[in-house]
Amino acid sequence: MTATPAPTPPLPRGAAPDASDRWILRGDLLDFVDDPGFAPPDAAPGARWRADHLVLIEAGRIHAVQPAAQALPEAWRDVAVQDERGRLILPGFIDTHVHCPQLDVIASYGTELLDWLNTYTFPAERRYADPEVSQQGARRFLNALWAHGTTSAVVFPTVHKVSAEALFEAAHTAGMRLVTGKVLMNRFAPEGLLDDVEQAERDCVDLIDRWHGRGRNAFAVTVRFAPTSTPQQLAMAGRLCQTYAGTYMQTHVAENRDEVKWVMELYPDARSYLDVYDRDGLIGPRAVLAHGIWLDERDRAVLREHGAQIAHSPSSNLFLGSGLFDWAQAQRDGLHVSLASDVGGGTSLSMLRNMQDAYKIQALQGTRLTAWKALYTATLGAARALGLSAEIGSIEPGRHADLAAWNWAHGEVATHRDGLCRDLHERLFVWMTLGDERNLHQTWVAGQTVFASPP
Repeated sequence: MTATPAPTPPLPRGAAPDASDRWILRGDLLDFVDDPGFAPPDAAPGARWRADHLVLIEAGRIHAVQPAAQALPEAWRDVAVQDERGRLILPGFIDTHVHCPQLDVIASYGTELLDWLNTYTFPAERRYADPEVSQQGARRFLNALWAHGTTSAVVFPTVHKVSAEALFEAAHTAGMRLVTGKVLMNRFAPEGLLDDVEQAERDCVDLIDRWHGRGRNAFAVTVRFAPTSTPQQLAMAGRLCQTYAGTYMQTHVAENRDEVKWVMELYPDARSYLDVYDRDGLIGPRAVLAHGIWLDERDRAVLREHGAQIAHSPSSNLFLGSGLFDWAQAQRDGLHVSLASDVGGGTSLSMLRNMQDAYKIQALQGTRLTAWKALYTATLGAARALGLSAEIGSIEPGRHADLAAWNWAHGEVATHRDGLCRDLHERLFVWMTLGDERNLHQTWVAGQTVFASPP
């Protein structure tokens, strides 16, 4: 007998510690002012550690940051303080590639990318034609992101317009930064998941008109991947990117060798998989391309020249057996690289778990990923790559108060290991390696509590 799933709870609107729109967070702050690169851990370039500081929050934004020992401005002296000393305060994580409907198929067994799509993903996504399924799915998904410390995301819904609308509406209600757009897919998918060029264009234009720039929402022209769009649809997607300034483009590229081979069979006149997108004007500074494992030197040069980014998805790459992304080579080639969970190919929304997998992938190639580099990439690095560093990614005056408070350890083993750490990087690395969503204490989006761990 199949159990009836529990109803998805409503999106939490939260409440700051003070009844007014002004409050203060006290704790140990870690954020970044620059890319640490792959420097050794004792160098710590770009990292900013501010022990026992106050974050003054007003109207959802950071008003000021100051040492706790410094006297508060007179207007703030009677404002409520939430004391999180002994915990780690970070900017909320930014997940640059994740699929909302694929929570339904996370942890599905035993196939590589193309079979996985047909066996698990497409049947799950067909259900999102139902507006109620889309609305419940959007609420469940955002709640799950916040419960993992993620406060901003670049998200794939489904081909159905209602699935994108549900995400936009849910994020807007919570005041969250979200980048999404209906998926474009007009071939090589089952009935119920196919659109057509003309209607898809009308749907995208309507979504742009109603949602792009509304609150903290941004529209992304969302090509599933090259095989599932005809040349005509890719050309239409390129026109949208060129016509509507400020929109993003998201897609997949060079994830799996069989996928690359298939693309070249479908587009024999293209120089490479990436070229299929580039020749239609889809590659620009707001392009987010998931995976990028099997790119060549010319492809990487194109991405660098256009300012596009690779959304590295370590957990997914390992789980589906897609390959090992060479992050150090991408860094040498001047590419923007962000970090992504890629759920449901990925096995967790936790950016900590994805950092753990990223470390292992790089170690297999002779590169050691520091906690500095991993945390930078999931915060300020992603914000910079998305052109949003004036809004998110750091704990600075003027930024939105998208923050998370973390416990340094969960469980006896991690607590013991934490107590033996000799310096800050070692402590961060142990936390990153042994930690997960169970370490999360509280998450705020625009200064409002959206997740709090049980007492």
